[in-house]
Amino acid sequence: MLSKPHKTRSNSAEKFQNLVLSWFDQHGRKNLPWQQNKTPYRVWVSEIMLQQTQVSTAIPYFERFLQRFPTINQLAKATEDEVLHLWTGLGYYNRARNLHKTAKIIAASHSGQFPATQLLLENLPGIGRSTAGAILAIAFEKKAAILDGNVKRVLTRLHAITEWPGEKKTTETLWKMAEKYTPSHRVADYTQAMMDIGATLCVRGTPRCTECPFQKTCKAHQLGIAKTLPKKKVSVKIPTRQITLLIFVLNNQYVLLEKRPSSGIWGGLWSLPETAYTQSTDSLRKAARALIKRPIDKIRLGEQFRHTFSHFHLEIQPALISLKPSRGKIMEADQQIWYNLLQPDTVGLPAPVKTLLMGLNK
Repeated sequence: MLSKPHKTRSNSAEKFQNLVLSWFDQHGRKNLPWQQNKTPYRVWVSEIMLQQTQVSTAIPYFERFLQRFPTINQLAKATEDEVLHLWTGLGYYNRARNLHKTAKIIAASHSGQFPATQLLLENLPGIGRSTAGAILAIAFEKKAAILDGNVKRVLTRLHAITEWPGEKKTTETLWKMAEKYTPSHRVADYTQAMMDIGATLCVRGTPRCTECPFQKTCKAHQLGIAKTLPKKKVSVKIPTRQITLLIFVLNNQYVLLEKRPSSGIWGGLWSLPETAYTQSTDSLRKAARALIKRPIDKIRLGEQFRHTFSHFHLEIQPALISLKPSRGKIMEADQQIWYNLLQPDTVGLPAPVKTLLMGLNK
């Protein structure tokens, strides 16, 4: 008697793909802004915005960005300040700087046409292996795998991988799985479906396993460990830094801002001058005099607050420094501007600084 043939790898992958696409046809998101009038440019902008950002948060930023820069050539012609201004509040500003750099490269070296190969895409600033795969799959309908956070979480649970996904060997294993499962047909729908399943069902914390198309085949669900996966990196207590932000106010209308270096936190954004953390009025007056050649009227401390980055907490002490009125022309240095609270400049601002400036307008 002939034994039954073992299920082949291709049949297993095909079954998986059918489950994914069937789920997408019934439940997948099909009305996202970047899915309408789909172009490589629109897909690319959305993919960059969706790095470290949820869809609901990214949508209004995407719509404003595309309204201001409807084509890659218009983005390439923009100033960095214009780009960062539209990115203000979205965080991880290096994404915006790389977006701008890439637009310039494509406009200059590719006649404004988006490259359609994995290698060329990965050579562009801010585009890694997964983002390149998403652009190829969604915009060009080319077979290319992705492994963003959502897909990583789905595959980790599906195969009950108990190692931290950030380990090199584990990452390589996940990439092999992602490539095995990626179909040659309907690759854009499949790619969107995998991201949607991870974002809406196979979520962090408590996954909605009863609604998942992989409920019967997910090893983590069968073992009752879905909530514990993916395994988290061994947490290290992140440090806390303290600074004082100096809010120099002139004529109740202008605030001094300085352009930060392109690298480091808030790179390329316009921020308030800062000094070492202090609550001493004498120390603040001394620091203020070293930064500005204008007579100081009053100094008042604001309420201290915390802003958290991925690798440290920043304790911010605002200090409102009222300058004596001036009737002469307000001079600016190369890396300084007097920000007009009544007619705000189109510049990129860190979220905490924007909040402080908005508070001055009230």
